[in-house]
Amino acid sequence: MKIFLDTANLESIKKFNDMGLVDGITTNPTLLSKEKGDPEEIMGEIVRTVKGPISLEVISTDFEGMMAEGRRLSKYGKNVVVKIPMTAEGLKAVSALKLEQIRTNVTLIFSANQALLAAKAGASYVSPFIGRLDDIGEIGMDIVRDIVTIFKNYDFDCEVLVASVRHPLHVIDAAKLGAHVVTLPPDVLAKMIAHPLTDIGLARFLDDWKKVSSSSSAPRLTVPR
Repeated sequence: MKIFLDTANLESIKKFNDMGLVDGITTNPTLLSKEKGDPEEIMGEIVRTVKGPISLEVISTDFEGMMAEGRRLSKYGKNVVVKIPMTAEGLKAVSALKLEQIRTNVTLIFSANQALLAAKAGASYVSPFIGRLDDIGEIGMDIVRDIVTIFKNYDFDCEVLVASVRHPLHVIDAAKLGAHVVTLPPDVLAKMIAHPLTDIGLARFLDDWKKVSSSSSAPRLTVPR
């Protein structure tokens, strides 16, 4: 499963990208508004930093506006994927952008029906928002299961990108269901790396080595030349 980072924070992006963990980035107007600096410059830097797919979102809600923005955003780089809202106008734009060989990520999906239509329109990715479904008492992972099954049945050339991830268990559940991608905030990725038993074990190893190395007869670590 591919891991995308859901952020516009360049420091976090560079940190996790250097670890080799980031397969792509998803952004949106809200995430960009939280960062200091010109959003245009930030988007450009993100595209240059990460080689994988970078989702940049339109803010227009009408077909003509989405088409104009989609074409403009695609010029940031060959790895740009244009995020389009799941609306009737959005589906029309997805279909038209596909004809221009511009990849799209249909966002704000809350049902398998919506995902099916987005895939048929030609979306490269569909983004079910599982956390927001959980918030209203539904089980977000249920639609991920349905979407994955439907896409396998019909061999759609569209990837399931699980979004609105709130905690590491969401990631594990998405992986078990066979989702292609999960996009998550930097703090969730940090939680996936950490485990208290890892910290305890490392501290114990280091403490034991200090005791051994303090003895004059203890073996010394040498670095081969």
